[in-house]
Amino acid sequence: MLHKQRAINRCLRRAGKKTPSPRIQRVRRRGGAGRGGGGSSDAAAPPLAAPARWPTNLRSGSGAGGASRQSHGRLPLYLQLDQCSVSQLVTGTSRRRACPLPMGLLPQLTVEQRLPKGFHLLRWEVLSIWTGDRLEARAFRLALIQLHVSSVKSDNLARACGLIWEAAKQGAKIVSLPECFNSPYGTKYFPEYAEKIPGDSTQKLSEVAKECGIYVIGGSIPEEDAGKLYNTCAVFGPDGTLLVKHRKLHLFDIDVPGKITFQESKTLSPGDSFSTFDTPYCRVGLGICYDIRFAELAQIYAQRGCQLLVYPAAFNLTTGPAHWELLQRGRAVDNQVYVATASPARDDKASYVAWGHSTVVSPWGEVIVKAGTEEMIVYSDIDLKKLAEIRQQIPIFSQKRSDLYAVEAKKP
Repeated sequence: MLHKQRAINRCLRRAGKKTPSPRIQRVRRRGGAGRGGGGSSDAAAPPLAAPARWPTNLRSGSGAGGASRQSHGRLPLYLQLDQCSVSQLVTGTSRRRACPLPMGLLPQLTVEQRLPKGFHLLRWEVLSIWTGDRLEARAFRLALIQLHVSSVKSDNLARACGLIWEAAKQGAKIVSLPECFNSPYGTKYFPEYAEKIPGDSTQKLSEVAKECGIYVIGGSIPEEDAGKLYNTCAVFGPDGTLLVKHRKLHLFDIDVPGKITFQESKTLSPGDSFSTFDTPYCRVGLGICYDIRFAELAQIYAQRGCQLLVYPAAFNLTTGPAHWELLQRGRAVDNQVYVATASPARDDKASYVAWGHSTVVSPWGEVIVKAGTEEMIVYSDIDLKKLAEIRQQIPIFSQKRSDLYAVEAKKP
């Protein structure tokens, strides 16, 4: 059946390019050679990755031929395929029936970034040929730096950059600092330590991200902008560019009689936008501390394709024992994502004593790694294949009753 070839040929003709001849290669389960044996030219060509499952609407998916195709992973291998964009492939195919991209092909963001706006269902049989070998789930190392924060900003910055270097040497690809990593946490400190972005703190983070070639989630700092103060997290890419700036959405205003009273709103203003950024591994959603208590934020991030949520946070000795791990596990299970929290190290002499215990939780709700209270780096290898398996086993996203309820963002 050459319906895929015809679809691609139509795209190439529209683009004024020469249409290639198809070659069929049999890809055996354990990497066997093509029909021509070990010495054939087909056997030397790199095979496309077999999809996680075959769509039921393939014309050859039934009878003896379909069984053979499913058993041996019989895939067409097209020449000059990179001459076609995904937009051309998807819009050019004559097959109107569509089915969702299998969860085994991750990260989905690679597809989303290259599809025309508004495509939620993908014409699987064409798209999987173009990008199947590029969407294999990857594992990567995440590092959380549980920094001891002092009253000397320059010391905090120097120690933070040194620990980022150490994490990078241990293979970390994404590194997160804690909330308020460059200043003590407290309403009286925010105006004193506030700086603009870009500024001294963010410039140093940009430099170390570029030197190490990694993604740096800059915890948070007090940011001054147009006469207002914000609790802000800046993220830098491997080339040192500022990827996103997240301002804490939900301000920490609580009153627990006899234990703790705190009002961030005395000095800080809330942010008003969602913050995600893309990596070669997955899409990451950002929150800061108190943001984790609001399930809707995590749900919106999951809807937008995030597979890892990172919350630089500074819980205290009242809320930490009761809610720290509970909230992380809840957000992880509800949305089938990895959740990471980066806390400052505990300083019992500080006016605000942080809980510590920086943590990473899996989509199954398991605590993968958990720090103590002292300054340290914790590492976790984020396995996106495991995430895909969990979503296949318990497919809550396809089971949601959108006819009865919905969580929707009111801003982009």
